[in-house]
Amino acid sequence: MNATRKLSLVALLEMFPDERSAVQWLEAQRWPDGPECTHCGSDNVRAEKHARPMPWRCRDCRKHFSVRTGSVMAESPLPLRKWVLAYWLYATSPKGVSSLTLARDLGISQKSAWFMAHRIREAMRDEDLPLFEGPVEVDEAYVGGLEKNKHRCKRQRVGGGGGGKTIVAGVLDRATNQVSAAVIPDVTRSVMRRFIRKRVHPLAIVCTDEAGGYRNIPFRRRMVNHSRGHYVDGDVYTNGIESFWALLKRAHKGTHHWMSPKHLDRYVQELAARHGLRNQPTLDVLRTVVRRGIGRRLTYADLTAPVPR
Repeated sequence: MNATRKLSLVALLEMFPDERSAVQWLEAQRWPDGPECTHCGSDNVRAEKHARPMPWRCRDCRKHFSVRTGSVMAESPLPLRKWVLAYWLYATSPKGVSSLTLARDLGISQKSAWFMAHRIREAMRDEDLPLFEGPVEVDEAYVGGLEKNKHRCKRQRVGGGGGGKTIVAGVLDRATNQVSAAVIPDVTRSVMRRFIRKRVHPLAIVCTDEAGGYRNIPFRRRMVNHSRGHYVDGDVYTNGIESFWALLKRAHKGTHHWMSPKHLDRYVQELAARHGLRNQPTLDVLRTVVRRGIGRRLTYADLTAPVPR
């Protein structure tokens, strides 16, 4: 990102000197044409001076609401200025921010920071990506600790050289530099075919390595054979998506040190979203993430619920 397009911490603090400035900015992002009821959509609303934390009241449905209502910030007790600061941290940190760092920088508990971080990841997730028209690069990565460091009861085996690790598949569109990635159960042909079809235009050129999961996929496939030391053949290569994997692994080892398999997909979605936004000015990234978080909800109970067996 060009230095002139970055929003420095000093500039951010000048832009948001107090809670009121944060509230006004967030309201402007959500309601550029004026407040609307988050319950019924009416614009027939009025400000209630003494109705904190719900400063708006709808004259039609008579319900109170705030800029937090119906968003990832819903029912959060944290000041909105701290939310804006957290959004900035996530917008400007290529490898993400750990909950310990977020807790330290915002002066909140690690538990609150962990919950807040996952809510921001929920807001960052891009659900509106079109089918990639390509050329695209498809690859998979294996994330997790070494088998020798795990208790015997936790060791497991999966095909493709990723024993005991969680598998993440990814596709990078060279035309837009957008990435779509997700945790997958295995690297069988049926799984890889379904993963690619969901994200790639049927006429796109698909570049892969020699892995068996890509064999006979219904796309115009181009292959490089890594096992034979072939990594680039003209415009056939997977270097772009492999760079994304390097970023994921640096975030895993250098920022978070550990990502639970249960929440790994959330970290992956965060990194993919940031990859797609990385060339935008910081303030535009903040606006995008705030607006994506509208209509999304993540409760602590949902986040900590046991994984169904």
